Amino acid sequence: MKIERIIVNASPLIVLFKAGFSELLPQLFTDILVPVAVWDEVLAGGATDTAARTLPATAWLKRVEVSALPPILTAWDLGPGESQVLSLALDNPGAGVVIDDAAARRCAATLRVPLLGTGGILVLAKRRGLIGSMAASLDELRNAGLWLSDDIANLLIKLAGE
Repeated sequence: MKIERIIVNASPLIVLFKAGFSELLPQLFTDILVPVAVWDEVLAGGATDTAARTLPATAWLKRVEVSALPPILTAWDLGPGESQVLSLALDNPGAGVVIDDAAARRCAATLRVPLLGTGGILVLAKRRGLIGSMAASLDELRNAGLWLSDDIANLLIKLAGE
């Protein structure tokens, strides 16, 4: 199933902006939603942070208000951003989420919400010919602050066909 609408958490946005890969999102997806808690978390990086400076002027991102969280999410005790991302996904059937946080990923899987991590964005981009080298791109993400084990990095490279 091709995902057209995604809801992005703060850490993937921050890392994609810092590594220069944020423009992959509108090339891969039709709608890119950012809940208010995530928006605020990115802006908290301050004036010297690439993501905080760039986010407000990024026209293809849609800032979305989130109403009260459903009880099934509050029971997971996730952070505000992760909770709002998953709440929006539950309100938008078929929407996927981009989350790297382990607990939030487990929650998404339990709730059967389509899920990608930041590395998964690069796999899609590589498969669609939007990036040249998966290995080099992963290095750029790591240099921008994304933590990936070597096993996960190798798996992503293999999934991308390298």
